[in-house]
Amino acid sequence: MRAGTVRDNERQGRRPADGSRPIPTVRPDAVLSGPWLLPGHDGRLLAYAHVDGAVLRWTEDGAGGPGWQGPDVLPAADVTRCTLIQGTNRYVHVIGRRVRGSAGGPLVVDLVYAIQYQAGRPMSEWRSVGNPLVRRERSAELGVPAGAVDTTGSLHVFAPTAEGRAVLRREDAKGRWEPWADLKATGVREAPAVVAASTGRMELLVTTHNGAAIWYQAKPGAVPERGHDLGVVPLPGSATGLETSPGRVTYVLTDLHSGGIVTVRAGEWPVPIGGAPGDGRHAALAVTIDGHPCTVLAHRDHAGRIVIGVCPTEGERYGVWWTDTGVDCLGDPVLARDARGRVVVLALGSDGAPTLARQSDGPGLTLGAWTRI
Repeated sequence: MRAGTVRDNERQGRRPADGSRPIPTVRPDAVLSGPWLLPGHDGRLLAYAHVDGAVLRWTEDGAGGPGWQGPDVLPAADVTRCTLIQGTNRYVHVIGRRVRGSAGGPLVVDLVYAIQYQAGRPMSEWRSVGNPLVRRERSAELGVPAGAVDTTGSLHVFAPTAEGRAVLRREDAKGRWEPWADLKATGVREAPAVVAASTGRMELLVTTHNGAAIWYQAKPGAVPERGHDLGVVPLPGSATGLETSPGRVTYVLTDLHSGGIVTVRAGEWPVPIGGAPGDGRHAALAVTIDGHPCTVLAHRDHAGRIVIGVCPTEGERYGVWWTDTGVDCLGDPVLARDARGRVVVLALGSDGAPTLARQSDGPGLTLGAWTRI
């Protein structure tokens, strides 16, 4: 599949008076999913946003920036929601919920995926993962997917159903799709927050109507089974997971009852860490700051501004240092490290344009100027 550019699609930008390349713009009301910020195989960062009919991709000119190319237009016909995930080989897997149908007839829904193997290159063709709800009139009951890639490179796709179950389909060791598996969960509200740990095992947080619980693999390759209840009810759409030590996952989420942010790990009590988040998903990144392992957090607050937090890794009970950046954004901010190891924060600005700031040189975590890409 060819990766178009804004030259091929004038709707993605306006052409300056001198006739040069269109200036890329994204309408604030056009973004369906994202953004995402991922490292490419050559060290360049890749930024993505999903709009109607396409996934837009921006690519750093060189590893560490500061310049960017794009957006490239990666076709995504009939894909209404998607998510992007990455394995250790840094291939970017795009998993989408595709909705098709004719006027007056039942909608046909399936999950699809495409892969970008190298930075700046086109995606593969879209391929269907299918739908466990085989009857056409029930296919629309399948929810928005989540996914992860384990240490063997096997893609796992999870999705909720309207009847409150969570289902899984994954590739086997030879890349063939196994049958759909039921995780034996009830009252599921959304796709799980999934983490593929460096130990080869996968762990996920499953949110239900009255709580949340961990599902985990007893050994690499096993079907996940139920583990600890977490003692908190997450606000739907807020949870994210991060491996904070080998095989150990920390979840960051908004407590539905208190409205504040908590962190929680399997077998431990939730730790309130303050904050006044909006209704979006939290971002979390493992870094080293001044020689100390730390976790950087980011979210969009009630006022629509980007807020950044820093705490010692697995030491949230000692306090999180929050900073209101004063920068407005649409949707959820995301975090990554660039080729120089600097923290990069990216979000869609109030005008829809991708906007980012990088960690400045010097002690601590200080962000430089915010720039549009």
